Amino acid sequence: MTQRDLDKAALRGEPSYVWRAGQVRRLEMILRAAGERVKGRALENGCGVGMYVENLAAHGGTVIGLEYDRERAAEAHARSPHIVNAAGEFVPLPSETFDLILSHEVIEHVQDDRAAIREMVRVLKTGGRIALFCPNRGYPVETHGVYWKGKYYFGNKLFVNYLPRRWRDKLAPHVRVYSRRDLEILFEGLPVRFIERKIVFGAYDNIIARFGPLGKVLRGLLQFLEQTPLRALGLSHFWVVEKTMN
Repeated sequence: MTQRDLDKAALRGEPSYVWRAGQVRRLEMILRAAGERVKGRALENGCGVGMYVENLAAHGGTVIGLEYDRERAAEAHARSPHIVNAAGEFVPLPSETFDLILSHEVIEHVQDDRAAIREMVRVLKTGGRIALFCPNRGYPVETHGVYWKGKYYFGNKLFVNYLPRRWRDKLAPHVRVYSRRDLEILFEGLPVRFIERKIVFGAYDNIIARFGPLGKVLRGLLQFLEQTPLRALGLSHFWVVEKTMN
């Protein structure tokens, strides 16, 4: 990675560039949460290079991708004509527009996560749903790298998220991490109800590519833990949130 690439990765995360087992599994979760809404109007809030926009659109709906980074928005436009270059805190679209909104590992990177959530609820139709993925503070690895003495160190860093919040945020000021209560606070006072709230592990496709069958065993074991109290150590929150009457 060049320094410019590292800076972008620190500020905005790394989108999905390839479509593998991890993306397939998450798409299946999104489709189950959406039901028939997937055939209506959908928004991916923070679409990166457009992988989920493309694969959601294959299920019959009209999918709009919102992306803040101009270069990534241009790359996404090669996959879909429906890409808007804008910030999630100021969605330039009418209220009550979408049946489904996907926010996939994005709110941790925006300047104002409460504003981003408020905007998603605003543009969602009554009865529409948000499928939200974001980092779990209980995961023992900070996957977005850290800053130390003014220098950014890319890659997985062990136990950073277990530090007291003020120390953790000094090491990783570029990305948020969420407890269940943190997420509840983001939705407080908004006209929503929670349909599903769970914690999931990853698919660990890179490990499988390197170690083959042993990697698949690890993935199966960790995903089994989602059914146990050890799910608290999972990679991401997955919340399904439905808009109610104002």
